[in-house]
Amino acid sequence: MRIELNQQELLSLYETMVLIRRSEERLSRLFGDGEVPGFLHLSIGKEAVPVGICAALQAGDSVASTHRGHGHALAKGVDLRGFFAEILGREEGLCRGRGGSIHVADLRVGMLGANGIVGGGLPLALGSALAHQVRRSGGVAVAFFGDGAMSEGVLHECLNLAALWKLPLLFACENNGWSEFSPLMRQFAAQLCALGNAFGIPAVQVDGSDVEAVRAAANAMIASARGGAGPQILECRTFRWHGHYEGDPQKYRDAGDLADARSRDSLLVSSARLEAMGVTTERIRTLERAVEARIEAAVAAARLGRAPDYAAAAADVYTRAAGGTHG
Repeated sequence: MRIELNQQELLSLYETMVLIRRSEERLSRLFGDGEVPGFLHLSIGKEAVPVGICAALQAGDSVASTHRGHGHALAKGVDLRGFFAEILGREEGLCRGRGGSIHVADLRVGMLGANGIVGGGLPLALGSALAHQVRRSGGVAVAFFGDGAMSEGVLHECLNLAALWKLPLLFACENNGWSEFSPLMRQFAAQLCALGNAFGIPAVQVDGSDVEAVRAAANAMIASARGGAGPQILECRTFRWHGHYEGDPQKYRDAGDLADARSRDSLLVSSARLEAMGVTTERIRTLERAVEARIEAAVAAARLGRAPDYAAAAADVYTRAAGGTHG
């Protein structure tokens, strides 16, 4: 059931989507200038999914992410300056610069971390959901995963355990149709909703470009999980504008596919809805400029941060044995 949002609610969702979009566009430029170590996997075009889902969560809830996890981290509320400092490899980063783009985490806000392993976040979210249940915290866990994880055995194992134990867990699939470089149809023979039915898990598919539709579905499913109904599956059909990794030439995609992705821009969908509600173009642009200023301030702070020294980088790698030696 779709619930219409008021102006302020939709403006808030739009602001977070702009924050994710502009942050990733800024990261793309930083990467091109050689300021981001390692690989970069952007989620540009998919902003409505993490924003719509995280808007339905509470502070004590938890999320586990993927290698394409910037949007999940920002939507869950990680500190923007710590986020940029982390990706630029600075000591002031959320993980002291050790995790970088693919391993952004902040347990203070329930962000269990991005993950470089396809499907690697699924068992982490499962364990977190079990912890919520055992502790009777009233919390819910969300496992974000892409269509590439559908054929991974860990998904099937997690669906089974979550159903057996009636865990408060939302399986949130961002289905962009590409398992890295190959169409999903070459990777997975079934349908996710049908797979959910096999385990007795309710499953819903929504337009992942429509933040209102995502939020409405997430609200209902998260409320059910929180109320003891067990796990839920939300499949969001979405689009990835950039390649699997930054610099990917995307020779496996045709121009029509890319044009289709851009024609369903979640920001354009929401801004058009805001204008139809009476929000002026200038008000929307003022909001966007404020977000861009916050991002530039975070980038400037990150650039002034400290690069980890050897002692800091080596800390916590080894533990002291009982005799005082390292092991």
